[in-house]
Amino acid sequence: MATGDRQLHMVTPTIQSMPISKITGYNVYLKLENLQIPGSFKIRGIGNLIKKASQHGCKKIVCASGGNAGLAAAYAAKTLGVPATIVLPQSTPGFVADKLRDEYGAEVKIHGKVWDESNKHATELAKDSDCLYVHPFDHPDIWEGHSTMIDEAAQQLPCKPDVVIVSVGGGGLLNGVLLGMQKVGWSDVPCVAMETVGADCLNASLQAGKLVTLPDITSVAKCLGALTPASKTLELTQLHEKFQSVLVEDKDAVSACLKFADDHRFLVEPACGASLAAVYGSVIKDLQSSGKLGTIKSALVIVCGGSSVTLKQLETWREMFKL
Repeated sequence: MATGDRQLHMVTPTIQSMPISKITGYNVYLKLENLQIPGSFKIRGIGNLIKKASQHGCKKIVCASGGNAGLAAAYAAKTLGVPATIVLPQSTPGFVADKLRDEYGAEVKIHGKVWDESNKHATELAKDSDCLYVHPFDHPDIWEGHSTMIDEAAQQLPCKPDVVIVSVGGGGLLNGVLLGMQKVGWSDVPCVAMETVGADCLNASLQAGKLVTLPDITSVAKCLGALTPASKTLELTQLHEKFQSVLVEDKDAVSACLKFADDHRFLVEPACGASLAAVYGSVIKDLQSSGKLGTIKSALVIVCGGSSVTLKQLETWREMFKL
């Protein structure tokens, strides 16, 4: 198989979580995107974007990312034999930068306090005609790639779920999930989009009825840290009849990460903990009580993963939130 024809993402399992199902009283299924080689779902969409570009003569890539998108871009670029430059905001953990350099051979530049500032610098670096600028979440090829996880889940699940639960940062994952749900005939299935307070650009935009830019990211879930969602996300959420946007506190997201580590022996970031908090906490029950969700017999949770987490960091958060 030619390098440019390789599939860059893995088909991940969808498993029933016995511990979480016992808590909720209904079947909870987990789409384990944390098992992707770069550590998150990002490789599906970003891999699809870079692969298409390399087939059309792209000679190098530039990506601004707080971690997961950069890791996916660097992994895809290395696999396809394309040089990569990853621009990181100052808040990115040092071990992520080291991994980008040492494992994936990427050039790493640190620029800006938040992703949006890093992104401006990345677009300047990517002005050459043979260079691909890789946006972490706002491109149709990225959404197309992310939608494949729903194709897989539809084949893996024993039945159509009664609700799909997903975390939201800038909206790339959510776009892929909603487009995938349309494709497999799940347009009638409610979708619950989870954000943490302080990284809630989609919820703020939905409340305002237009795109809103947050002044800053104050949540520990830095990988949900886009100041503005993709415009396509606002459009797709308004088209999906049974869509709910829900906020949880950082404490709830971190608590879900800790419980998930105990229950399934996986480490995930608070960005992923936001979606897990929907089933570990009272989110689904609260939506049912308010008449926004009907009977739930099964739920699909997208375990989006995340590489910017360590045992030490989880322990720090545990102490911070007195969990």
